[in-house]
Amino acid sequence: MIWNHGNRRRRKKSSPRTVRIRICAAVLVVLTLILAVRSCVAGSRRNLEVDASQPEIDVQLLDVNAYSRPRIRTEQITGIVIHYTANPGSTAQENRDYFNGLQYSHETEASSNFVIGLDGEIIQCVPTWEVAYASNERNIDTVSIECCHPDESGAFTDATYRSLVRLTAWLCEKFGLTQDDVIRHYDVTGKICPKYFVEHEDAWAEFRENVGRAMEKSREEAE
Repeated sequence: MIWNHGNRRRRKKSSPRTVRIRICAAVLVVLTLILAVRSCVAGSRRNLEVDASQPEIDVQLLDVNAYSRPRIRTEQITGIVIHYTANPGSTAQENRDYFNGLQYSHETEASSNFVIGLDGEIIQCVPTWEVAYASNERNIDTVSIECCHPDESGAFTDATYRSLVRLTAWLCEKFGLTQDDVIRHYDVTGKICPKYFVEHEDAWAEFRENVGRAMEKSREEAE
C-alpha cells in the first residue's frame, strides 16, 4: 500500500495568544477551586459544635527555672493571648520539651501556659496562676495558648482549631471574660503572631465569634 502523504491533514499549531488564553483559563479554574475549598472550610468553622466545657488537658508542667517557668504569680487575669509556634510541623510535645530544655540551653526566655498540637491535643506547661514567658508586658495578666500548624501559612488544622475554640471559651468562662478579651500576640507587640489570624482579619473575627458561640452554648445547656 502506498500512503498519499499529500492528502494528510496537518494539525494547526496554536498561536501564542491562544496558548496564553488557555493558560489563563486553567489558572482561573484552579483559583476558583481553591476559593471554593476555603469557603467550605470557613463555613464548617462558622458552625462548630463546640461548647465551653473543660477540654481534656495533658498536664506536663515545666520544671521551675528562670528561663521558662519563673514561678511568678500572675495578677488578675484580664485576657487570653493566642500564639502560633512559627515552627511548621512541630508537635505539642516537641514545643513543650523545647520550653523545658531552655533551663539548660539558656537560649532565650520563652514558654506558654498551653500548647495545642496538630491533632488537637492540649498540653499544659505552666499553671494559669503563674507567669509564662509568652506575651511580653502582658505576661502578668494573661493566659497564653501556643498553637502548632502544619505549614508556613500558619493556618491551623481543623482539630487544632476546634481545641483552640473550646480551650479559649473554657478559660474565658473560668476568668469571667468575653470573646472581646481574647487577643493575638500581634495586638500586644505588633509581631506577626499568630500569622494566619494576623494576615486574615476575617478569620480572626470569625474565631472570636466561635468562642462567643461556644460560651453561649454552654450557658444554654446549663439552663
